[in-house]
Amino acid sequence: KVGLISGICMIVGTIIGSGIFVSPKSVLANVEAVGPCIIVWAACGLLATLGALCFAELGTMITKSGGEYPYLMEAFGPIPAFLFSWTSLLVTKPSSFAIICLSFAKYASAPFYPGCDPPQVVIKCLAAAAIVVITIVNSLSVKMGSYLQNFLTAAKMIIVIIIIVSGIVLLAQGKTENFKDSFKDSKISVGSIALAFYNGLWAYDGWNQLNYITEELKNPYRNLPLSIIIGIPLVTVCYILINVSYFTVISATELLQSPAVAVTFGDRVLYPASWIVPLFVVCSTLGSANGTCFTAGRLVYVAGREGHMLKVLSYISVKRLTPAPALIFYGTIAILYIIPGDIDTLINYFSFAVWIFYGLTVLGLIVMRFTRKEFKRPIRVPIIIPFIVTLISILLVLAPIITQPELAYLYCALFILSGLIVYVLFVHLKFKWPQKILKPMTMHLQMLLEVAPEEDVPE
Repeated sequence: KVGLISGICMIVGTIIGSGIFVSPKSVLANVEAVGPCIIVWAACGLLATLGALCFAELGTMITKSGGEYPYLMEAFGPIPAFLFSWTSLLVTKPSSFAIICLSFAKYASAPFYPGCDPPQVVIKCLAAAAIVVITIVNSLSVKMGSYLQNFLTAAKMIIVIIIIVSGIVLLAQGKTENFKDSFKDSKISVGSIALAFYNGLWAYDGWNQLNYITEELKNPYRNLPLSIIIGIPLVTVCYILINVSYFTVISATELLQSPAVAVTFGDRVLYPASWIVPLFVVCSTLGSANGTCFTAGRLVYVAGREGHMLKVLSYISVKRLTPAPALIFYGTIAILYIIPGDIDTLINYFSFAVWIFYGLTVLGLIVMRFTRKEFKRPIRVPIIIPFIVTLISILLVLAPIITQPELAYLYCALFILSGLIVYVLFVHLKFKWPQKILKPMTMHLQMLLEVAPEEDVPE
């Protein structure tokens, strides 16, 4: 029952979140000039569009839920598919939740520390509190979580419109001095561009979300590619206009020194109503965090049900009909990511992991053109598009490691590979002793949270 307009709204609403209020500073820090910064934002939108078109072919060819999981299973077998679910559950989804809540905390605390960065302990405590509150809300009621999401999504679009309209008015008044010599002193290298892309693409993450509801689209063979072709370029235009708005009133040097870019913009443009900006940005980031918790909690729950995680994670609250243990597990992992990490490190960590699997999935599309010729392909993209996306994915993964190596990438790679040990022991050999050891704790948790396996929950 989801039509074209709803599909476009879903793409726009899912992508626009905390990224556009956090990433501009990091993108600029890597290229060090206004011109290349704007180009990176446009190029990230183009890459997201090409990637989404590849996923459109996969989604209409293999009409199964689970995002990349069934595509990797068909193309390469169970091991890469398991590594994707393993990495999603313990790296990409919780780190994404942590980044969004840290962004919320940064903007929520910025008005109380004018002219300087809020203390890290304040940001991390606020972020942890946000994770706890969102986890509790979603554990108590599905309806409460969805109502909260609707309200926060509306607030998100209001702040985007305010920033864009303000920027257009200022440009019309001739505020263009920050765009002169916009390529001067730029720092262009393969590594710096890759890291700039990491931060830009973080703001576009969610471009593949329409694949999760392919079966619910009206006429998906028409509406899926149309939603992508209209929705993602629309987000790209919004992002470019927001960045242009920032640069109309904030110089590149001032933007790099700003503790919260949108707050600085609001102080310069909307004074004395500048409090509107942090308030609506906080709503936007909370909306993203709530949506992430809502969907990723279900991923943990499904993994528990399929035997890829502890059985207790597949339990449902008897009274509230929510996957409470899965949500609590997910929130706990996210809090652990907050303790040692800052936003930029976590974004690099997240992007490195997620683009390994985006690239592998699109490579699977190329492989299946030769190994699965019998599959019907209602949407068939030109073969050059998946080749381009795969090549860029390889560059995005390898360039920062070669040019600016950090331990975060090593830890991430080792963690992904450790999934092989887990797969061999607990999926292939089907070791049952962890379930037996944890059985007393599971029974206690059942009583404490009033949860039960799905088949025991009354209709």
